Amino acid sequence: MALDETLNVARSNEARPLVEVRGLRRSFDLSKPWLNRLIERSGRVSLTAVDGVDFSIREGETYALVGESGSGKSTIARMVVGLLPPSAGSVEIDGTDVWGKKSPDQERRMRRKIQMIFQDPFASLNPRWRVGAIIAEPIKAFGLIADASDRAERVGELLSLVGLDPRDGQKFPHEFSGGQRQRIAIARALASDPKFIVCDEPTSALDVSVQAQVLNLLRDLQQRLGLTYLFISHNLAVVRHVATRVGVLYLGRLVEEAPAAELFAAPQHPYTKMLLEAVPDIDMEGKERLAIAGEIPNPVTPPPGCHFHPRCPARLSGCDRDIPMPQHVGNATVRCHLFDPR
Repeated sequence: MALDETLNVARSNEARPLVEVRGLRRSFDLSKPWLNRLIERSGRVSLTAVDGVDFSIREGETYALVGESGSGKSTIARMVVGLLPPSAGSVEIDGTDVWGKKSPDQERRMRRKIQMIFQDPFASLNPRWRVGAIIAEPIKAFGLIADASDRAERVGELLSLVGLDPRDGQKFPHEFSGGQRQRIAIARALASDPKFIVCDEPTSALDVSVQAQVLNLLRDLQQRLGLTYLFISHNLAVVRHVATRVGVLYLGRLVEEAPAAELFAAPQHPYTKMLLEAVPDIDMEGKERLAIAGEIPNPVTPPPGCHFHPRCPARLSGCDRDIPMPQHVGNATVRCHLFDPR
């Protein structure tokens, strides 16, 4: 009986996603001070950056969140890693609630599993610290290696792992190119032996040729170390090469989610189709493209109903009134009235 229970627990853990995000919401109070509102007779102003987002990531997957600037991608990333508290909803990583009550020991174990790679590799590295000290800091913070010489050896291994020389640990960040600095940021992220890494636009500040090198490095590290990624990007051409599953965000709402291959082969939501039309493609030369109409609305005063309806070429009569519910279309989940059986 004990063996059966052990097998059931193992199967349950295998079936459970590594990362589960449920009903995630984040609002920001943009109101003026109380006295100003009293004098001007104005009310409170609130901005909803993320509005009820659900998704899950299985171990070893790369889940990409895409959308225009202002859609809420980076806000979600910061809530997932524990940098920004949500207004509602939950984030569970390996069965632990990121924002739930935990003992200091549980908090420490959870934090060690999570790391983040930021967009600007120069701003995310301390310019006053040598590279070796930057990479060694997570090792010291989590008490992984006590001996200084062993710690230095581990830093050298991490630099070699990301394609740099172990002697580079004696240099400062300003002595490296943008691509090399991002490799240093990746080495720092790997220093705590994490299971889950959030990549927030990790290549958007780099040249195109360097982008490919960094993306290949991330993919190789994932295969070698069994890492799980949440990949934030507005560039669908990049996402096509790295993602296992893709979630498309529009004004804080997830409008489509599907396996990457299916989403690029047969997008369902009108917004996803418009984004894909904007991706440069040599095969589309001479063919007419569908231009992206308008701009993303002000999130302080979002459109009622479906947020995308003012720009949608397939708008229906109820789109400006009712919020679309998620509908299953093959392996995709789409929030669009076009697929509502009613």
